[in-house]
Amino acid sequence: MNSTKTFPTFAFFALLLGGVAIGFAGIFMRLSDVSPVASAFWRMALAAPFLWAWAFAVSKQDGEADKRTDFTLALALAGVYFAADMGLWHLSLHYTTVSNATLLSNFAPIFIALWMWLAHKVKFARIFIVGMVIALVGAVMLVGPNAAGEGGDGTSKLLGDGLGLASAVFYAAYQLMIKDARGQYSTARLMAWSTTITGLALLPFALLSPGAFWPANAAAWLPLLALAFVAQIGGQTVIAYAFAHLPASLSSVSLLIQPLTATIAAWIIFQEAIGPMQMAGGALLLWGIYLSKRGS
Repeated sequence: MNSTKTFPTFAFFALLLGGVAIGFAGIFMRLSDVSPVASAFWRMALAAPFLWAWAFAVSKQDGEADKRTDFTLALALAGVYFAADMGLWHLSLHYTTVSNATLLSNFAPIFIALWMWLAHKVKFARIFIVGMVIALVGAVMLVGPNAAGEGGDGTSKLLGDGLGLASAVFYAAYQLMIKDARGQYSTARLMAWSTTITGLALLPFALLSPGAFWPANAAAWLPLLALAFVAQIGGQTVIAYAFAHLPASLSSVSLLIQPLTATIAAWIIFQEAIGPMQMAGGALLLWGIYLSKRGS
């Protein structure tokens, strides 16, 4: 007897489009006139009302599908972890390039795999080990030219790279919490809760951080609205939907689309150039992450 499986084409393209959307987050942040942490807050604050409207609109469907609508610790942790990720990543963009910050933040698959190995004794194929080593070598090549720099500029870029890498740790924790909660909540309810909690967690830091909190004029709201609608709703929410229909290994494609999108967009808009060694390091990093996820 022959059995056929229908490939979830719509979910796959949604995943790719979501990754591209998130890749533009750094561009919109650079165009905003508020502080980096404030732009992260406004990304959540402006997206939350629309996500809650969506969540309430599908409440009946959630009930019919036996999905939860109450508040749990998993939702709180997801919001806090994402707030730490957003805060560190947006701050890193203040010190380093969009491509560096985005590439290093995409180390999240490596940290997820390490956690699974340490906490759950998951064994990985040899290709995973090879991929992780290649990714680490690529990261050294990417950060190396900045680390070798002397003076404030080199130090600032190295600090930005470190913040970008730290954001990957919290993004990995956020993904693990979202994966656990996704089976109990609908995409709308899950993203409404996590986005709201992330915004509340970011608010005090946004108010206290150096730089403007409120946009200077009506036009200055446009990059923040783009962050909310393109990166948060069009990016994170769409990817959360795709996670329910695609295997984790295929979902990691989005993590490869993000830095490529950011690098190309930054090159076109900001004329951000990277040297040959950094280009090779970025390529190795992406290839290593791909091999690691393929072998996980």
